[in-house]
Amino acid sequence: MMWPLLAPLTPAAALELFDGLDPVTPDEMLGSWRGEGFPTGHPLDGLLEAWHWQGKRFDSTEEVHPLVFRGRGAAEVCVNPALVPMALLRASWVGRLIPFGGLFPWLAPLVVTGHSAARLRSTLYRDKVSAAMIYDHLPIVDVFRRLDGERLLGVMDAKGMVQPFFFVLRRETGLSAAQGSISPAQRSSSVATCRATSPSSGPNASTGTSSPRASG
Repeated sequence: MMWPLLAPLTPAAALELFDGLDPVTPDEMLGSWRGEGFPTGHPLDGLLEAWHWQGKRFDSTEEVHPLVFRGRGAAEVCVNPALVPMALLRASWVGRLIPFGGLFPWLAPLVVTGHSAARLRSTLYRDKVSAAMIYDHLPIVDVFRRLDGERLLGVMDAKGMVQPFFFVLRRETGLSAAQGSISPAQRSSSVATCRATSPSSGPNASTGTSSPRASG
């Protein structure tokens, strides 16, 4: 089913929509995805876009770049999530930072990383098993459901955050549901984007194999 552009919803209505969507597998996530806002009245609504958020990139189930932004000259850079304070994400006033988003291209060199910062697993969330992105160094799980053939609805489940944060991912490169793994050429090109920016910064990726079970 093709969903139209989504109008603002209340948190309860957004969860109802999310609960009705089909799951997606980790392998179907591989590739690059452009992020889009999904307003529900959350304090974070509009903040990522104002700060030049590009989206997310899944090179493999173990190599994930969760925070891809646009730096100077519109170059893609990967932000190190470990540098993002959880207290800031939970703050009711975080939206006040929206007017300062234009500073990001100049601040980017201070926060970029060349390393993977998350992984993909199948996770039980709100009574369905679907693909989830688990951050290596933050108590955050992003869970995904399918809106249509090219878009996913994501929900950020963060420890201590009362209201879930919703967003949309639109496929840029990668796989359709019927394809196999991402091509070596696609992976080589995408990995080079962030690693060329900061070859030695950021934490190493976790390689654990346990599958946490989030519940909503």
